[in-house]
Amino acid sequence: MRSFAYILTFLCLSSFADIPKNYQKKIDKEIFSIFEIETYKKELVVIDAAVLEQMNGEFDSNSFFKIVEQEEHLGYFYFGTAPSKADVFDYVVILDKDLIIKKIKILAYREDWGGEITSKRWLKQFAGSNPESSLKYGTDVMGISGATISARSMTNAVNSLLLNLSKLQD
Repeated sequence: MRSFAYILTFLCLSSFADIPKNYQKKIDKEIFSIFEIETYKKELVVIDAAVLEQMNGEFDSNSFFKIVEQEEHLGYFYFGTAPSKADVFDYVVILDKDLIIKKIKILAYREDWGGEITSKRWLKQFAGSNPESSLKYGTDVMGISGATISARSMTNAVNSLLLNLSKLQD
């Protein structure tokens, strides 16, 4: 029985997909700036299986982390991917402890066209959104000529994340 527990623990830890170092450095920089801290600890948020069943398949529970500094819970961040025209792009959403979006950053955009979605100015539109928000592309979120697919995709990814986070609050 004890060996079963060790095997189960190993499988759980090995299924934990860590964030690539180059992305983690970018995420750290944003977190340090937003929360005005010099160090923090990231903790994987463990979500109850019953709640996970209610979430849509786009939510990766191994990519949702709690931000803690000296035992104080400051907020969360979610590392995700979204489709562009022919590839995917990687992003991070940084939230406060009330699950309100503080900032979104595109970590890697792999297309020749549509890179305008990486603009800080465009991404600022999402700041302040919370799990009760439902953003409409073209109304709440400005469209970008030449980046329609990626801009819609980012809007859908944010809406999906917020919808899933609303299930955590229930």
